[in-house]
Amino acid sequence: MEEQRAIAHILGTLDDKIELNRQMNRTLEAMAQALFKSFFLDFDPVVVNALRAGNPIPEKFAQRAAHYRGNPDALRLPEETLRQFPDRFQDSELGPIPEGWEVGILADLAELNSDSWNQKTLPDEILYVDLSNTKFGIIESVKTFNKQDAPSRARRILKPGDTIIGVVRPANKSYAMIGETPNILTGSTGFAVLSPKSAVFREYVYLQATNEENITRLARLADGAAYPAVRPNVVADTKCVISDEQVLKLFHEATVALYDKFHKNNSESETLSTLRDTLLPKLISGELRVPDAEKVVEDVL
Repeated sequence: MEEQRAIAHILGTLDDKIELNRQMNRTLEAMAQALFKSFFLDFDPVVVNALRAGNPIPEKFAQRAAHYRGNPDALRLPEETLRQFPDRFQDSELGPIPEGWEVGILADLAELNSDSWNQKTLPDEILYVDLSNTKFGIIESVKTFNKQDAPSRARRILKPGDTIIGVVRPANKSYAMIGETPNILTGSTGFAVLSPKSAVFREYVYLQATNEENITRLARLADGAAYPAVRPNVVADTKCVISDEQVLKLFHEATVALYDKFHKNNSESETLSTLRDTLLPKLISGELRVPDAEKVVEDVL
């Protein structure tokens, strides 16, 4: 019984660290989403600048204006950052937007399905990412196939910085941003793959494509009874408000560290999960003793 408790403690330590990484990633994602909403949906910096300049505030943002009028320091952005935003609004097909910004589509900032394997170029070993293993921004597992056994849908070449979003049953929220990987990943053709045309577009493209409003729109447009789906170009044609590149660069610089840490946590959790699954049968069979396993876990953590 004492040894069983020791084994449970070792495995529990790994599980606790994996769960801690998950909690941290939820926080990192929420921070990035909040900043995206403030910059590109609520236009908070523009509201603050318009208040300071005495310019009119559209009715749509009256509540935001009231909040900042009574609490002018609530936005907590450096003056240098605020100066990069306009101080008035203009009309557009999407309603009032910051002056000088424009309405565009995601395809203006990212290429759709830019790289794919064919039967001749398909590598001998496929590291396959499927919709069922991708949820809420996390690729939960990657399956390895040899060329002969790879699913026919294993065609999309996934590169670091790409956004993948499931076009089959979009409401399932099978989406993620691809982080740095030692080997090339291959995605299902059930994904629309958005490859940003510039590194500074990376986080904006991901958050614009996967925000709740857009996922709801894609789910509403999905056709088919058994497998409701949208065409990949529907994702690429998502309308959005595009700022000047300086603001996109500011947003990238404010969020790149969040997602780099997010991907690092995911990678660490994958390593810990593999270690846990390797240690369990060896500990139960007695092939590996508890002190040796404790040393292995200590070295990893």
